[in-house]
Amino acid sequence: MFKFFKWLFSRKKPLLEYQEQVSSPDGRVVLNTMLKNGQIFYAVYKDGKVLVRDSHLGLNLRGDDPLYNGLMLVRKMDRTMDDTWETMVGEDRMIRNNYNEVALYLSESGGKKRLFTMRFRVFNDGVAFRYEIPPQPEFQRLVVADELTEFRVDTNGYAWHIPAYQPDRYEYNYERSPVYELINSVHTPLTIETPAGYVISLHEAALYNYGSMTVRLNQNDALVSDITPLSDGAKAYVELPFNTPWRVVMIGDTALGLTTNRMILNLNDPPKDDFSWVKPLKFMGIWWAMYVGEWTWAEGPRHGATTEHAKEYIDACKRLGIGGLLVEGWNNGWTGDWLKNGPTNDFTHPVEGFDMEKVASYASKNGIELVGHHETVGYVDNYEKQLEAAYQYYANYNIHYVKPGYAGAWMTIQGRKEYHHSQVGVLHYQKALELASKYQIMLDVHEPIKGTGLERTWPNLLTREGARGQEYEGGALSPSHATILPFTRLLSGGMDYTSGIFDVTNGTKRIATTIARQLAYYVTIYSGMQMAADRPRFYEEVNPEAYQFIRDVPVNWDKTVPILGQIGQYYIVARKDRDSEDWYVGGVTNEEGHRVRLNLDFLGDGIYEAQIYRDSDDAHFRENQLAIEIESRKVGKMDNLDLWMAPGGGFAVRLKKV
Repeated sequence: MFKFFKWLFSRKKPLLEYQEQVSSPDGRVVLNTMLKNGQIFYAVYKDGKVLVRDSHLGLNLRGDDPLYNGLMLVRKMDRTMDDTWETMVGEDRMIRNNYNEVALYLSESGGKKRLFTMRFRVFNDGVAFRYEIPPQPEFQRLVVADELTEFRVDTNGYAWHIPAYQPDRYEYNYERSPVYELINSVHTPLTIETPAGYVISLHEAALYNYGSMTVRLNQNDALVSDITPLSDGAKAYVELPFNTPWRVVMIGDTALGLTTNRMILNLNDPPKDDFSWVKPLKFMGIWWAMYVGEWTWAEGPRHGATTEHAKEYIDACKRLGIGGLLVEGWNNGWTGDWLKNGPTNDFTHPVEGFDMEKVASYASKNGIELVGHHETVGYVDNYEKQLEAAYQYYANYNIHYVKPGYAGAWMTIQGRKEYHHSQVGVLHYQKALELASKYQIMLDVHEPIKGTGLERTWPNLLTREGARGQEYEGGALSPSHATILPFTRLLSGGMDYTSGIFDVTNGTKRIATTIARQLAYYVTIYSGMQMAADRPRFYEEVNPEAYQFIRDVPVNWDKTVPILGQIGQYYIVARKDRDSEDWYVGGVTNEEGHRVRLNLDFLGDGIYEAQIYRDSDDAHFRENQLAIEIESRKVGKMDNLDLWMAPGGGFAVRLKKV
C-alpha cells in the first residue's frame, strides 16, 4: 500500500485546484467534483437542474488534525460498470448495476501529508460516494469525532422524516416539513420533494463498523451528516485501512419512480459464501394473541407458548397453507417485568410448559418450519455470551429461522448505555448476522439497525422491522402511514409489518383498516419473511374466502412494477411471482377514498383470471371494516381495472395466467 501511494506521487505533479464532471450512463445525472482552496466539494445535477449545490466533504478526528484542509489531487482513476446480478430473495430477480465511477486520490499538501481517496459513483438514478483511508506509516488508526459530509439541497423542499435519538428508535410516525425546519437530527432514508420537481432520498449503503448516519440542518443551511455517537461522544474507532459507508443520493423523476431504486443493494458486495440454503418464508405466530390480551408471554394460566398451543398452531399452519410458525415466550426470562429481565434471559432453556423437542418433532413431521425467538431487551452482553450456544440449540432442532428482538431504549454493553444505531450496535448486529450464517439461520430482526443493503452480501438477512408496524395499531397508526412507507422506510429494504389481521374490530387493539387493505399489505410492503399475524380461527371463521389471497400470495418476486402513488395519499404496485406467470397487485390509500383505473400493460400475452379482493362501496376503516367484495373476471394486457379503495382501505388482485 505504501509503495502504491509513493508511485502515485511520482506519476505527475499534484493539483491544488481541480474540477471534473462525471455523468451517469444515460447522461441525465451529472456529478461535479472539485478542489477549491485545498478543500474537496461535490455537486449533483439532473437534466441541468441543481439538486445538491457545492457541498463540503471531510472528517474531524479526535486527537488529530481534521482531514479536509490543504488537500491536493495526486491522481484520479475512472471506471465504468455495467452488469446484471440475480437475487436469491427480493423484489426483483435480476438487478442491473450500471454506473460511471471516478476515484480521487488526495493528499494533504503539508503537515503529515496524510492520504485518502474519495470514490464517487454516478448511476442513472443517483449518486454515491465514500471515504477510503489506507494505512500509512504514522497513521494506523483514527477516532472519528465528526463526519463533515454536506448535502446542500434546496431548503424550500419538503422532507418526510422521523426523529433520531429517541427511545423508540425508528418507530415513529412520519411528518412532512420544509427542509429548513430540520434543525434536529432525523433518520435516513430522508425523502425530499425538491422545488426542481424531482424527489430525492438521502441514505447510506454498506454500513459496517461505523455509527449510523442521521442528518440535520447546520448553521450554514446545509444538511450535514450526524453520525450516531458512542457513549463517550466519539462517532467511530477504526483501524486502517477503512472505508466509510457509502453516502447516497437516490433520485427519482417522481416519488413513484424512487420506489424501485436499487442503488443500496448495488453498493454492497456479492456474497462470498454459498447461501443456496436461504429460502423465503410465510409464517404464523403465537404472538398477536398476547397483544390483545388473550394469552401472555409470561408463564401462568394464560401462557401462550405451551406445547399444546404450539401443536394447535402447527395443525393450523398445515390447514391454512402456511409454511412456518413463530413461538414467542418459550424461554426463561419472560416472567415478571420482562423489560427488566434482559441481564438474565436464557436462550437455551424452555419454560416448564414448553417441550422444545416435542414441538420441533411435531413441526418437522407436519412439514412446518419453526421460527425461533430471542428477545434480548437490548442487553447485548448477556446475548453475546449465549449467542453461539443459542444458534447451536436451534440448529440441533432443525430450526433455521430466528426473530431476534432488541426492545428498550438502549443497548446495554459492559454497563454502558449505547444507541442501537451507534458503532457498537452496528458491530453487534453484524456479528449476530454472520454467526447466524454459520448455522444456516435466516433472520427477521426487530428493533434493528436500518437496512443498508447488507442482504446482498448476507442473503440470510431476510427482513427486519425498523418502523412502526401493526403492533402500534389501536390508535398510534393512521391509514396514511402505509402510504408513506414505500417512499421512505421501504427504500432501505424489506419490512416485517406483521400483516393479515382479520380481528379488526377487537376493542383492545382496534385496527384502522379494512379487510381488503390487510390483503394488500402482502404486495405493497415487501418482506422476505411475511407473517400471517392473526390467530388461525379468525382466518377460518371471519372470512375464509378473503384468506385465500394470503394462502396464494408469494413471498419472493420476479419483477416489481409501481403503478400509481403519491406520498401520504395512496400507493399501488404490481409484482410478478418468481415461480409462475402470475402477477399480484396491491393498493392502499389514506383516510380518503380513491377510485383508480389500472392499466394492465405489464402483463404478458394471453388471458389472465383476475381474482379481485376489494372494499365494498360502503366499507370504511372505522365504521364498516369487514365489508369486502370478491369477484373474478378474465382480462388481458390491453384491459383496465376500475377499483375503489374505501377510506383507510385498499385492494388485492391475483392475476392468474389461464
